[in-house]
Amino acid sequence: MSDLSSPSDDAIPAGKVAQALTQALRGALEAIGFDAGADTLAVAYSGGLDSSVLLDVAAALAAEQGLRLLALHVHHGLSPNADAWLAHCAQRCAALALPFHAERVALDKVADSGVEEAARLARYAALGRLCREHGARLLLTAHHLDDQAETVLLQLLRGSGLAGMSGMEASNTAPALLGDEATLIARPFLAATRAQLEAYADGRGLPHIEDESNADTRYARNALRHQVMPALGRAFPGFQQRLARAAGHAQGAQELLQEVAQQDLARCGHENHLLMPALRALSEQRFFNLMRHWFALRGMRMPSAAWMQEMRSQLLEADVEAQLCVSHPDGEVHRYRERVFLAPRRTPPDEGLVLRLKWNGEASLAIAPYYGALHFDRLEQGDARPGFDAGWLRAQTLQVQGRSGGERIKLAANRPARSLKQHFQSADVPAWERPFLPLLLAGDALIFAAGIGMDCAHFATGGERIAIRWQAR
Repeated sequence: MSDLSSPSDDAIPAGKVAQALTQALRGALEAIGFDAGADTLAVAYSGGLDSSVLLDVAAALAAEQGLRLLALHVHHGLSPNADAWLAHCAQRCAALALPFHAERVALDKVADSGVEEAARLARYAALGRLCREHGARLLLTAHHLDDQAETVLLQLLRGSGLAGMSGMEASNTAPALLGDEATLIARPFLAATRAQLEAYADGRGLPHIEDESNADTRYARNALRHQVMPALGRAFPGFQQRLARAAGHAQGAQELLQEVAQQDLARCGHENHLLMPALRALSEQRFFNLMRHWFALRGMRMPSAAWMQEMRSQLLEADVEAQLCVSHPDGEVHRYRERVFLAPRRTPPDEGLVLRLKWNGEASLAIAPYYGALHFDRLEQGDARPGFDAGWLRAQTLQVQGRSGGERIKLAANRPARSLKQHFQSADVPAWERPFLPLLLAGDALIFAAGIGMDCAHFATGGERIAIRWQAR
């Protein structure tokens, strides 16, 4: 990609820009191991200049190499021209003989995050759904060098840490944005300038749309693009490349911090929680680094430095027996018996809620109010684990409900029946988890308690047997 990373936009003759962009795309596909025989390639296509260039370059390479390529478009409905943009994109793809798929989205939580962020989240979520629906493992976006410089500047102005200053990677997964771990985002034009993409579009006479909101400097990125970056360009020619190099240095430092966090997680973590004695031994900065890593693994947004400082103080200063809860926009940090848990934000089921269902042989049944699913595992012949007779279970009218008080369960013939509270205490189940652990009844008989196990009264000794378990999501 050295052809695109010159400090001057004029360094590449206009006639060679197409060759350089094609080489950049080819190199990106090779770097991630794209399998032309098995994988499908998707382009995020808004119809603007940048994505129009990417689609054109990708279409030419796909025709040359026999790649499966499709274009994906997200209709936000924010502009009165949105329908015309969708029609333009569909027509352009028809001209290129490319499959075209679009999704209409409505923005949520705009008041909390602002239009820019709400639109970004909705766009990536829709692109992720479209990729899964149409079998595309790789999503290409048209981010370029100027976008990278804008991102680094914006993160600096927001006071971001190394992760923010690292800018965009050439490729990465983004489960929190796309909704899955499998889809990969690649940005083949990160070393190309906006001027180079413009030169390509002019040389090819590419039709593209102009989003009028891109000129609205009330949006932070537009203010940088139209007011700050031109001034930087006059005072510091080629600043984009230097910011990109700085982002590369930050990425290297962030990778080192990730390695330290992984080591600390291995030392401080146990199953799904962290251990307070090990956390106390960490320096303040290593504590913060571990927590940021833990939050990222759970797909939760990074809290502010002030929030992290307050959370650390509360965790370290609370009494050993205290059941501490620190609220976060995406969940809750709990401390329970010298352990720290990170729980998603959930709404407890309505009091008195009863869900009636029939089991017809399904492997699992989702129980949405409890944020999980009941799994029905068929036990092989000779498996010594206890289970219910499958025929008997099919004949029952089952109901799912929460605890009302006084329920008891007997887990084995040689063990006494005990109250659910006693079982939870023995199993060391934290109090805040218990409202999300449902009971399963057959008629009036309690046959299964999530987090505890199955009642032995209806266990079968032969035939087709089913073991029930609970899986939270």
